[in-house]
Amino acid sequence: MEEKALKLLKKMTLDEKIRQVTSDMIFEVDKTYNDRRNPLCGSYRNPGHFMHQGREVPASPAQVTRQINEDIQKSIEAQPHSIPPIENGEALHGAQWGMGTNFPQPIGLASSFDPELVERVGEVIGRECDIVGVRQVFSPVVNVVRDCRWGRTVETYGEDVKLSSDLGAAMCRGLERSGVIATPKHYADNYGSGGRDSNYSETSERTMREVFLPPFKACFDAGAQSVMAAYNAWEGVPCSANRRLLTEILREEWRFDGFVVSDYSGVDGICTAHHLALSEAEACAMALKAGLDIILPYDRFDTVKEAVEKGYITEEELNENVLRILTAKFRLGLFDNPFRDPDKANALVRCDEHRSLALEAARESIVLLKNDNNILPLKKKNIRKIGVFGQSAALIPIGTNYSGPYGAPWRGEDAPTPLEALKAKSGNDIQVIYGDSVDIKTLAPKCDAVLYFTSIIEGEGSDRSDLRLPGIKSHQTRNDGGALIVDTAEQKIKENQEQSILTLAAANPNTIVVLQNGAPIDMRRWIESVPAVIEAWYPGEQGAKALVEILFGETNPCAKLPITIPKSVGQLPLYYAHKPSGRGYAYCDDDGKPMFPFGFGLSYTSFELKQPTVSKAENGWVLHISITNTGECDGAQVIQVYLHAEHTAVVLPEKELKAYRRVYVRRGETVDADIQIPADVVCYYDTGLRFGPHGGDFSLLVGTSSDSTPFTIALEKITF
Repeated sequence: MEEKALKLLKKMTLDEKIRQVTSDMIFEVDKTYNDRRNPLCGSYRNPGHFMHQGREVPASPAQVTRQINEDIQKSIEAQPHSIPPIENGEALHGAQWGMGTNFPQPIGLASSFDPELVERVGEVIGRECDIVGVRQVFSPVVNVVRDCRWGRTVETYGEDVKLSSDLGAAMCRGLERSGVIATPKHYADNYGSGGRDSNYSETSERTMREVFLPPFKACFDAGAQSVMAAYNAWEGVPCSANRRLLTEILREEWRFDGFVVSDYSGVDGICTAHHLALSEAEACAMALKAGLDIILPYDRFDTVKEAVEKGYITEEELNENVLRILTAKFRLGLFDNPFRDPDKANALVRCDEHRSLALEAARESIVLLKNDNNILPLKKKNIRKIGVFGQSAALIPIGTNYSGPYGAPWRGEDAPTPLEALKAKSGNDIQVIYGDSVDIKTLAPKCDAVLYFTSIIEGEGSDRSDLRLPGIKSHQTRNDGGALIVDTAEQKIKENQEQSILTLAAANPNTIVVLQNGAPIDMRRWIESVPAVIEAWYPGEQGAKALVEILFGETNPCAKLPITIPKSVGQLPLYYAHKPSGRGYAYCDDDGKPMFPFGFGLSYTSFELKQPTVSKAENGWVLHISITNTGECDGAQVIQVYLHAEHTAVVLPEKELKAYRRVYVRRGETVDADIQIPADVVCYYDTGLRFGPHGGDFSLLVGTSSDSTPFTIALEKITF
């Protein structure tokens, strides 16, 4: 494919080459669209993302496919060498060109601890992109969250390096297998101190290599053909123009042979935000020479042309960028098969199989945090009336972040709100009452159980300095935060949520709080007053159904937290894989322990783990363990294996997840499970930042959360 690309490159003029490194995005697909769309660009934000604004009925998959086909045809006809463009878009938890199948947000998918499930989700998302002609997606987000104040925590797989690496790689495998280029982002460290989005990174190279780079490397090993550079700067240089990141590590060290795209207007930011370049032309040259290949999202032909004319970049240097882009287009099959079938798109998108997977994913993503006196599951024979409160009960639980197309809400057949799903499940046997906060004292005492659904403002452009549930004055509009493409829409919190929960708990002892959020919540004020708390995250289009199944015990919650939930914002940053302190971890008014630890999650059943054993294998070790379901219902337990190291060449984390396995066990049965422990768990970066087996004493800590590891197994002493 590279030979084909090189042969084509030699025929191209300078102007044609410049076009390949530029892109375009047009927000309004209306009567003026064809006049405004320049058909010569190398890639485009797909028009499907913008086709639904102001329409009573959203554009169908077939209509989106026809528009993309038309655009591609015009580009091929306009190009002197008939080079097709790449139509790109978002796919964080569903194909975002329109009303594709909507899965749980990534933080919810991470709660499954199930890479195989995430890979299947990625494959479906890829199919629904490919079938309409969207051939590159800016997903997954594999930034590791070490400060949950970051508004984009919802987009990630949480705080752990191993889990983020595994699930990011799984998503990439699914997308790429479906014929779509995966673009993990944001390379490499996308937030600054305090969880501030895109702020300057003070991360050392050691921490970058130990924490933030491994998930990207895992994605490339899984076949991801592209990567998106972050907005912020590291080691004094913006990531979009950081040769250390984009060439030395990415290509020379890792042998990555794909292409790099900027985040939206990230190259402009080298000049306008970071003040490093004197002009946007110089900024474009800095980025392209450092190893970035495509400038998103707007056409910067004139700017790049100016950069060449002024000698900021040569045509020979530009050839390297263009060769990578052309090679990717040949690999993708764009030259041979650029168009898609509209009828097949209509038949595939949100088909029964895909919606069924969305329901399965939702079931695996919901975490039970508290269940005093086994108030859950609700027993229908004891329930005649349920009270429902909280504004999010009447919303499809998908979250506002990267959910659906631009300027229009996501809509889908058979995608109920929690209130609708609860009424459907209750039928005529149980009365479901939906009330406002002012109705709590009147309605709640009359109910056999009450549910409160929380709301929160978060996402891209919405970092938080307060982890408490927002109150009545909280308000966000689409323009807040400067997020360019994310339709946050106007969102108002209509009540003091903490007070509503306390009032509800005082009025009815059977109060269940359902959290709908993408990052940890400060629960100190009210958690002791309520017997049950469910972390639902944003479980997707079928999430309400899954939630109601869990409430009534038809599904046993088996998910685990992929992130530590602190007691308060004052503990942050707080994560389990910290390195040893010279003295202690607590403040004078705080014991330093979280509200809920990483890996935690309750179940309706109980499990007994037998003492595990370890045997040597060809490429590491195998841990053998028996799990018995000693409770009253079937369920799954996530066995977690952490590594503790001592007497090493450098300080390592107190414990770090190295392996895990989700094991399904029927009630009364025992299952024997083997968990592979790779040999490189004893490898680390020494004082010279050389990765390898540098010696030490290593133990495996085995259990069901980062704070519950009752079994310790010493590995043989490693000496070198």
